[in-house]
Amino acid sequence: MAAGEHTFLFADLVGFTALTDAEGDDRAAEVALALYERARQLAALYGAEELKTLGDGVVLRCERAEDGIELAVRMVEDLEAIPGFPPLRAGVHTGPAVQREGEWYGRTVNVAARLCSAAGGGEVLASEQAIACARRLPRIELGERRLHWLRNVTEPIAARAASLRSGRIAPARALRRFAGAVTGARLSAVGASR
Repeated sequence: MAAGEHTFLFADLVGFTALTDAEGDDRAAEVALALYERARQLAALYGAEELKTLGDGVVLRCERAEDGIELAVRMVEDLEAIPGFPPLRAGVHTGPAVQREGEWYGRTVNVAARLCSAAGGGEVLASEQAIACARRLPRIELGERRLHWLRNVTEPIAARAASLRSGRIAPARALRRFAGAVTGARLSAVGASR
């Protein structure tokens, strides 16, 4: 990756508004907090920086594109394994960005956010630019190249769906340990309340 380039990952829960409406504010808050907690634990493993939480989503920044792509896939896969947890979707893009007063700005940030919005539930859309900057993606399978016309982005963005090549990155027993370790067994309560 060229100097001054960053990889941004936007992820949010699909159907969060409907979940809040159907099951109430307390359940929605528990689901959002469980997402943040898992995102923070995984971010630490991939050297990612948490930039912000957005109600039902998170924004992370990675120095290396391969870390951002694998982190997004792992977040989707891990949360998908929890019964009753809403599907997560993510967008990953790499390029230049500027930081001002603790916030990140630029086209790269905007494209990552728009790719997240274009992704379906349980899907990670990684831009061709992020994929090209990734040195190795041995555990990641990439789908067909698709062009996405993203809102307020002047040119179409080429992206591929990213998923696990085979098996899970995190073994099921590690996920169970995580679920048990969450304060107040938050994830267990989230899955059990459905």
